[in-house]
Amino acid sequence: MSGLLNYVSCGVLWLGLLVKAPDLLRHRRDPYLRAICAVLGLAGLCFFLGAPPTVGAVNRIGDVPNLAAPVTYVAITGYCAASQVLVVHWRGGPRVRRTVRRWLLAYAVVVLGIAVTFTLGEAPVERRTDLDTYYATTPFIAQMIVLYLVAHLTAVTVTTVSSLRWARRVRGGLRAGLTLLGTGSLCGAGYSVAKLVAVGARWSGRDWSELGTAVSPAAAGLGALLTVVGVLVPLAAPRVTEWRRARRTYARLEPLERALDDLLTRRALRLPRPRLASPTTRLMWRQTSVHNALSHLDAYFDRELYDRTRAGVLAATGEAERAEVAAWAAVITAAVREEAGPGRRTPSCEGDDRLPDRVPDPAVLVRIADALAGATPMPAAAAVPSGTTTAGTA
Repeated sequence: MSGLLNYVSCGVLWLGLLVKAPDLLRHRRDPYLRAICAVLGLAGLCFFLGAPPTVGAVNRIGDVPNLAAPVTYVAITGYCAASQVLVVHWRGGPRVRRTVRRWLLAYAVVVLGIAVTFTLGEAPVERRTDLDTYYATTPFIAQMIVLYLVAHLTAVTVTTVSSLRWARRVRGGLRAGLTLLGTGSLCGAGYSVAKLVAVGARWSGRDWSELGTAVSPAAAGLGALLTVVGVLVPLAAPRVTEWRRARRTYARLEPLERALDDLLTRRALRLPRPRLASPTTRLMWRQTSVHNALSHLDAYFDRELYDRTRAGVLAATGEAERAEVAAWAAVITAAVREEAGPGRRTPSCEGDDRLPDRVPDPAVLVRIADALAGATPMPAAAAVPSGTTTAGTA
């Protein structure tokens, strides 16, 4: 066997560890973060050590038949301990440190048991894929196998129950991550159960080694994938939400940028469009273009038009926010038309003619764009006092 599944699973887990590594470097003293990284790192190490080519290499380097077995079992036990520590930090409480020490002590005893039983037993025939069933009836080696499998099953069972129970009390990306992590741990339980069943069958004289050589690795590989995704989802969820919000805002600002397009082109106020950029970067580019255009139009903004339009819409609707948007839409539309006109006036420099805000804040810009696109219905022109310019309010 090539061990491709093992190496792919190892790569997936260590990729997750690589993603978390920068956070670990910045927060070395965070026990929760250390536990997550330990789970990912040790789980990947288990798959790496369990691959048949690695098993052969370890046996050859150590010059001891089946030395890779206790080495792999110790790595699995370390993974189990890290999983329990992670669960303890999840739960929190006043006795976190004491509980962590107890779990670490318990799994240290398991490691010692693995070393002792392997030393006392005899496994002269190298078995790279089916050692569990081949030596299931061999004194001490059988005890070593059952010891690590029970320790692993205990860890993944506790992780599964804790993750799924906590997932009921949270929402969003954390809930999705916990659900995936719990499901991955459940698949990990399938690894231990399949091997234990195969060992039990061997005790009764049956040969169900396929459970240990085919079913167990598949369950473990799926569990590894779900575990990594479960760990990374809460990390990625806020960024995905931010990108989704940025995409929506970027699209909503398009009518305002389109209204300013001629000015942006004539005056070369638009920055080069970013390529292969994130939604946040594209939004910043569009907002910058709009701000550049509005800053240029500042001298053309008609304070009287703003005040009249705002007062008229406020009287008609009683909504201050809507009135502000309608006033800005009218002023921007009039300013664009006047700035581009052949006989445009020389802007006044008097402070009293300037609007209090040279450029509306980003939230107002989006609503102005909605108004220009017709997404926000505006009162009819009759609602604005006579003499008021209503361009851009419809």
